[in-house]
This record gives sequence, C-alpha cells and structure tokens, in this order.
Amino acid sequence: MAERRHGSEAGAVEGDFFGVVALLDGEERKLLEHVREFLRAEVAPHANELWEAGRSPVSLRGHIAELGITGEEGDDEGVPARSSLFRGLLGMEMARVDPSFATFFGVHAELAMGSVRACGSPEQRARWLPAMTRWEKLGAFALTEPLVGSGTAAGLTTTARREGDTWVLDGEKKWIGNGSFADLLVVWARDVADDQVKGFVVEHGAQGLSAEVIPHKIALRGVQNAHLVLDGVRVPEADRLQRAESFADTNRVLRVTRAAVAWTATGCALGAYEAARAYAVEREQFGRPIGSFQLVQDLLARMLADITACQTLAVRLAALEEKDELSDAQAALAKMFCTTRMRETVARAREVLGGNGILLDHGAARFFADAEALYSYEGTREMNSLIVGRAATGLSAFV
Repeated sequence: MAERRHGSEAGAVEGDFFGVVALLDGEERKLLEHVREFLRAEVAPHANELWEAGRSPVSLRGHIAELGITGEEGDDEGVPARSSLFRGLLGMEMARVDPSFATFFGVHAELAMGSVRACGSPEQRARWLPAMTRWEKLGAFALTEPLVGSGTAAGLTTTARREGDTWVLDGEKKWIGNGSFADLLVVWARDVADDQVKGFVVEHGAQGLSAEVIPHKIALRGVQNAHLVLDGVRVPEADRLQRAESFADTNRVLRVTRAAVAWTATGCALGAYEAARAYAVEREQFGRPIGSFQLVQDLLARMLADITACQTLAVRLAALEEKDELSDAQAALAKMFCTTRMRETVARAREVLGGNGILLDHGAARFFADAEALYSYEGTREMNSLIVGRAATGLSAFV
C-alpha cells in the first residue's frame, strides 16, 4: 500500500495541542519566546555535557538576570509582576530543554526567594530580594534531612536554640539543591522552646556549616545536591524569617512549589515527546519512517494526550493560584498526577527510540533519567495521594 502523507499540525508537533501558550497576553508571549531563544542558544547546546559531568549551570546566572524573569512582586524587586500562568509556562519551557536547569532556577527563584517573600519581614525582603533577583546572591532551600523527607512536619530533627539575640542551629540536611555554592541558605529548624518549625537565612561560609556534594546520581546530574552539617551555627535574630512561626508557614512555600513541579514535570515529558517525535519521522525501517507505523503512532498519541492533560490541569492550577485560592490538596493532586504521567511519557519516548533511547545523543535518555528525581521530590506520589485522600474523606491516613 502506498504511504499516505498529510500535513502535520503545529500544535501536535510543538506539544501545545490545545493552544495553552495563546492564553498569555501579548507581552508575556513575547517574553516567553525570548526565553525560548535563550534556552535554545545557551542551555540546550551544553545540557548533555553538563549532565554527564555533573556540573550546574552557574555560569549562566548573569544571562538569566538579564532576562528579567526572576522577580514577581513588582516594584519591590524591580521587575514587573508576571502572571501565574506565565511563571508556570516558564518552568515548563525550561524543563522542556533541561530539567536540571529548570530545577537550578526553581530552587533559587521559587524555593529560596519564595521563602523570603512569604515569610520575611518587609525589611528582610528589602535586604535580600534585590540581590537575589539580580542573581548576585544565589539561594538554596534546606528542609529535607537524611531520615526525614515527606514526613518533615512531624519528624524534623534539626534544632534551633535561642541565646539572647542569637540562634544556634544543629543538625543535618540532605538533597539540598544548590547547597554547595549558594550564598544564602534558607534553613528550617525546630525551635526547642516551643517545638515549632522556624526559618533562618544562613550565609555561605558560616562557622560550623559544612557542605558536601552528593556523588553518583543518575538523575538531575546538572543540579549539585548537597549534604549539609550544621554544628553550632550561630544566626542573628535579624536573620530569622520573621513571619515563619510554624510548619504551616513553611507549607505556604511548598504549596506553590508543588504546583511549579507539575509544570516542570510537564516540561520534562514534553522534551521527551519532542525527541521521540523527531526520531520517529526521521528514522527509517523497512523502507519507511517508523513514525508511519501504527504502534509508534499509538505511543506518540498517548504521550501527547498525557502532556495535554497535564497542561490543561496546570492552567487551572495557575488560575487558582492567581486568585490566591489554591489549596494544599489541589497542589498535591497536580504534583501527583503530572509526575506520574511524566514518568509514563518518558518511558514511551525511550521505547520509540529503541536502543538509541539510552544514549544522551538522541535526547530522550536525559529526560528518562531526570524524571525519576522529579517524580520523588517535593513530596512522593504516595505522600501527595494521602493529602488528596484526606481532602476526599476528611480522615487522615498519616502516621
């Protein structure tokens, strides 16, 4: 039978089948396209090399600052406010090119800066955020511990003890992205006086603070995760986040970042889909492109369907966030759903590429590996499912 050719649809080729980007206003669409050009020119050509070498893209900090995409609170940081939808699509576009770069950016701009925005006093925001917006000071977020991940609220062991106008921090933190080189570490510790979790900004090089890069990772190798040890680190009261009085305040930051991970996961899936689609139309077998075979088209259709489902869910998430109506359970459901669909999508993409799917040169392998880290960080699927289950039943299954 002669092969029948039809024109491909731009939305299906680009992974924006339902036109999500068109929901942005004209100015934000132009800015997003500018970011895409930056990612194609400055990030994509070096992504495999940095991933294989286990190096973070710290050298790009000046270029990132010039894009004007970090600040979100208007005049406070000198950058015009951006919509929640733009910020979500920004994370998606970054992860579409390199999930490690998206994580490097998100740790600084979402977790560290987000903590200062949400939990810092006006004076603290004025002191730290401008330099962080300009990427002159890089941030990290130190919450997870060697034995405490998803159950952080109940099991946090790092302690804070007040001595006059100074706090003394003791404990360990693990998997801290950017933690080995960040200028400012947002450290969460339990106050021994009232048993509540509080936040502290610790400067790089503080006496008693040590950081060791975690080696031998197989995912997000372009992110340097650190194991931190705090041994009697002294922090002035002025550097305690003044609006962080309990884990409920920490959770205000996590709610937003879980929503951000939904976008990042969608971007990771999209990058894998693009690699698989491009390979399918170019790779020939039995005298024709493998993309002309039904089984391959079925894999591509499933990938595109899952990506589209994640995009449309995340768009609604952004609308709720814009109105300050996003709940913990909604953010947890989005993180759970999008990372699960991502994991399935990257596996299908690798399948389309066959043996070549495990080589960095062909694109899908890096997304396939990085998806494993995205699947687990910011709360495992199981932990997020319990948050959603509690919302559905009114009963807590946490122990």
